[in-house]
Parts: sequence; C-alpha cells; structure tokens
Amino acid sequence: MKYDVANRRIWLKGEILNVNDAKVNVLSPTSQFGLNVFEGIPCYWNDEEKQLYAFRLEEHYDRLIRSAKLIQFDLKYTKENFKKALVDVVRANEYAEDLSVRQTLFVDGFGSWSSEGEVEMFVAPIPRGRTSAEYNKKGLNCCITSWRRICDENLSPRIKCGANYINSRVGQREALRNGYDTCIFLNEIGKVAEGPGSCFFMVKEETLITPRLTDSVLESITRDTIIKLAQEELGLNVVERTIDRTELYMADEAFLCGSAMEMNSVYTIDRYPIGTGERGEITKQLYLCYLDCVKGKLEGRKNWLTAIY
Repeated sequence: MKYDVANRRIWLKGEILNVNDAKVNVLSPTSQFGLNVFEGIPCYWNDEEKQLYAFRLEEHYDRLIRSAKLIQFDLKYTKENFKKALVDVVRANEYAEDLSVRQTLFVDGFGSWSSEGEVEMFVAPIPRGRTSAEYNKKGLNCCITSWRRICDENLSPRIKCGANYINSRVGQREALRNGYDTCIFLNEIGKVAEGPGSCFFMVKEETLITPRLTDSVLESITRDTIIKLAQEELGLNVVERTIDRTELYMADEAFLCGSAMEMNSVYTIDRYPIGTGERGEITKQLYLCYLDCVKGKLEGRKNWLTAIY
C-alpha cells in the first residue's frame, strides 16, 4: 500500500486524486437526494501468486448497468471504462491486500431528484479491515427489525441505489440501540427478506435455505456465488423459498452474506440461539470454499476472477 487510508487515491471524473481533493457539488442530486447507483466490488490478494483478483467483475458491471437503466440515468460510461478506472486506481495505490472497492455512478451538477444526468463516476478502494464494524465481527447477534424491507412496489431493492440504503440504516440503527449487532428485515407481507446490505441463509436438516429474489431481496452476486458453490462444489441441497419468521428461531445454522461482509454466522436472533449458538459446520465448509474461490484457489472458478496486476 503506497498511501495511508486517509490519503488514499480515488478515481473521480477521469482523474486519480487524493481522496481529500475529490469534490462533489453540495447541491448536486447525489448530495441532496442520494441519486446514485453503485457496486461494492471485492478484490482478494493471492500471496502465492502475488496477484490481486477482482471477483466477478463482469456480473458486478452488468448489475450496475441494470441499476442505471431502472433509475433512468443518461449513462455515458461503458464496461471498459468501469474496468479501466478500477484497475488504474487500485494500481495507483499499489495495494497488495484484500480490498472492497466502491464504484459509484452519480448525478452531478445542479439538477433535482428527477434528473437523468449529468452522470459522473468515482471509484474508491479501501482495505477490507477498514469497512463497517458489523462486517468485521466474528458472529452476529441479530434482531428482527420493526422496519419493513422496501419492495418492488415502492423502492425496488433490485436497484442498488444510494437512497435505498436509508431503509438499511433505520433497521441497523434500531438494532444497535437495542444492543444487537445487526438486524433482519421482513418484507411487506411479513416474510423474511434480508439483512441491511446482506442476504440471509439458514440451514435446516442439512438443507441450505434462502428467500426468493421476489421476497424483496437484492439480486446479490454473493448470494448467487454461495448457491453455486453449495450445489456444485459441496453437493448441498439448496432451496429458494419464502421463509416465515418463526422458522428462523428453529434453524440449525444461519448466516448473512454480501460482498463487504463475505459470510458471517448468525449466533442468535431475538435472543434465540441458532443451533449451538456458534458457527455451524455447513457454514464453516461454505466459508472456506468461498475463500478458496475468491482467492483463485478453485481451478474451476478462475473465470470469475480478473487479475489487477
């Protein structure tokens, strides 16, 4: 790492700048209304190969373009622009460690919440250990938040938009006020949806179960990765279905997952211990498989990796 975190370089509007010199107009729609879409792209260092790999870059950029389309941005950037900006800024920082890279398309200028442009971009890498506290805990004590998850009829969770994460904020803040690490949302009809910025899985009788994408769940790349690894690498039975709240309390294992969080075991929900109240065996196997995958140690999954150096 060439620079400390407080002075790291980020990419903004085609330039690589000290983060303290990267400015956005306070009256811009992104500042006033959260009018932006983004991706959190995980990158992993393989020490044996001395190589940094961006994980499932193509899928992240496909989702970024879908988000921009659904929120009706006038998008001037291409996938090649996205990739070059990420590679250039990571190389400029000379990172040789695991990273989380925020890549954001935002509406700049003097428009309003209804503006389509002008759309600009920033790319900001940060070492994984400096991300949110709940992403670095070993095991989570969760509650079911009283706030409901946004749904496709109001603010679609299919759009990875900055403003949508206020829904995650109110649930997370409630959890912290009440002494929990994080929360789990129910959807508009009272069925299990996801965590704040993370997807939910549980294990019951050696079957891995997760809510359907139509249960107010983000089309998560980590979720898709876990399902594929569970089925194709570990031979586990995976079911996508609607989950009732009380099923959570009777689960044998549970975890939350996401690009920033990776996989983190849920120890308790509403003070009910999940299984033994510690990380379960299936969760442990999946996590080790996931780490092998993202670090380039699974030969059959090398197509998911993009070398930075």
